[in-house]
Amino acid sequence: MCGRFTLHAPPQEIREAFALFREPELAPRFNIAPSQPVAVVRFDENRTPREWDLVRWGLIPSWAKDTKIGYRMINARGETVASKPSFRAAFKRRRCLIPTDGFYEWEKRDSGPKQPWYMTLPDGEPFAFAGLWEVWTGPDGGVIESCTIITTEANEEMARLHDRMPVILDPDDYDVWLDPSVEDADRLQPLLIPFQGSLRFTPVSTTVNSPRHDSPECIRPLPQQGDLFG
Repeated sequence: MCGRFTLHAPPQEIREAFALFREPELAPRFNIAPSQPVAVVRFDENRTPREWDLVRWGLIPSWAKDTKIGYRMINARGETVASKPSFRAAFKRRRCLIPTDGFYEWEKRDSGPKQPWYMTLPDGEPFAFAGLWEVWTGPDGGVIESCTIITTEANEEMARLHDRMPVILDPDDYDVWLDPSVEDADRLQPLLIPFQGSLRFTPVSTTVNSPRHDSPECIRPLPQQGDLFG
């Protein structure tokens, strides 16, 4: 799964990584949590390169009667996303990139609290989760845009922590993923695979456990913990 992540790269670096039309106006984030605003990159037929926006993390289907459903929709399983009622419409027409430069997972220990780990690319560069976005209109006419992160089976590295991981898209696949004219699941499903590259795993303190903490302290490395890779 994916329940916390970061995006603290400089705006110019984010713009270049995702070929954005404009430089994002984003404060550095070190502990992005469900229900909070997150940046998404999506197709805009009137602008090239791509556009970015802020939406709520936790997808609210257009047919939902209560926005609280979004708390259960922070992730969507890649294996069923094309058919599950909550996600299938968005999978066909409202796909997005969710920019990040790292995400967290917690290691279960035989005793004591879980150990948080922070995963990044080896070079620390921004990358993208595969995401979906949706529009919900309330009885009073208020509109909420929301998103979810697609997950898949963990690769060999990640399986030492968890049996699932977020789908990390290859930059060469960004255009296909974002193109709303591509509705064929046979073209899209092969993109929803475990990450083929390598990740850097860094043990961090339990500061990240609370979403109230959002500072560089969340990603500050600790001495190597245990024998996760040893």
